[in-house]
Amino acid sequence: MIDTHCHIDFEDFDHDREEVIARAKDKLNHVIVSGYSNDSNMDVLKLSKDYEGFIYPTFGFHPVSSQNATQEDIEIAHDNIRRHLDDIVAIGEVGMDYYYVTDKTLRERQQEIFRSFLKLADEYKVPIVMHVRDCEKKAVNIIEDYDNIPYFVFHCYGGSLKTAKRIMNRDDSYMSFSTMLCYSKHHQDLIEKIDLDYVLTETDSPYLAMTKEERNEPVNVVKAVHKIAEIKDMSVSEVDEITTANARKIFKI
Repeated sequence: MIDTHCHIDFEDFDHDREEVIARAKDKLNHVIVSGYSNDSNMDVLKLSKDYEGFIYPTFGFHPVSSQNATQEDIEIAHDNIRRHLDDIVAIGEVGMDYYYVTDKTLRERQQEIFRSFLKLADEYKVPIVMHVRDCEKKAVNIIEDYDNIPYFVFHCYGGSLKTAKRIMNRDDSYMSFSTMLCYSKHHQDLIEKIDLDYVLTETDSPYLAMTKEERNEPVNVVKAVHKIAEIKDMSVSEVDEITTANARKIFKI
């Protein structure tokens, strides 16, 4: 199994990061740690060097942060991506967040920055991991402008089934499902109807734990895989095989 999206560089893990990684190693094949800022990108790179072959990094800039970032901040992110193309497995997380951000001007700024990362992924033919909360349909429309990006990942997909069907009509797009599957009826209804050939698994640690009091961690991706198997009436090993193969193909790990 592979946790394709987590943030174990966060300070939430400062006191027991080694133990968290050890628990993940015991159950998982790999963990992908997603950068969300210029500092975070460097942190996830270091983690990938410290745990080479198990942890893989992506470099991104979270949309809620990007809307207030200076142009210099964004250019630094672009430069770091170019400099570390051989180290990272994707660009992300980047995108737009219409759940937290309702201001039209800020949304336009998010889209402008999102497109700058899409352009970079298109230029260098790199997969892109997208945070597009409450604007999944818009994101599907936007990515149609880019022909050279090998794969698009809709991180923590929570859009409509109609939009999911549009994604499944593409041969380059995937939806990642998190541990939210264990308690979110919307996500359970979605996964019931979505073909696993378009599905990845993740935790988004430290977020999306089973309860508000808990801290999520990568090993919990096992719970998401088991829930998918239960919902789709499949064996855990079959769900694991399909979703892991999808991740290996996209991220080349």
